[in-house]
Amino acid sequence: MIPARDGILTGIGKGENAMARGEMLTVFSYDVSENKRRRKVARILEDAATRVQYSVFEASMSKMRADSLGQRIAALLGDGDSLRVYVIGADGRARSRVYGDAAPFESEEGYWLL
Repeated sequence: MIPARDGILTGIGKGENAMARGEMLTVFSYDVSENKRRRKVARILEDAATRVQYSVFEASMSKMRADSLGQRIAALLGDGDSLRVYVIGADGRARSRVYGDAAPFESEEGYWLL
C-alpha cells in the first residue's frame, strides 16, 4: 500500500482493493423480537454479508449499498426492534483485532485471511 496525495492508502499490484473501490468494512447488528421478522432480517443479511455472531454480520461494501440494505431492513422493524450499522474505514479496520476462536475479518478480496 502506498499513500496517495490525500493521505488515503491505495492498492498496488494486481487489481484494486475494496478500499480503493470505495468499500468499507460494514457491520450490521440487529435486535428483532418477533421470530418471523427476525428470520426475514437474517435472510437479507445472509445474502449480503458474513454472519459473525447470531445477530451480527459484516461485509465490505460501498456506502450506497450499506444505506440501501439498512433501509430495506428498517422497513421490516417493529416496535422495540433495532438495527445498528457501523462503518469501519481503512484506519479503523487496520487497528481492529479478532481474538479467541472467532473467524477473521472478511478480507478485501472476498476470502478469509489466515
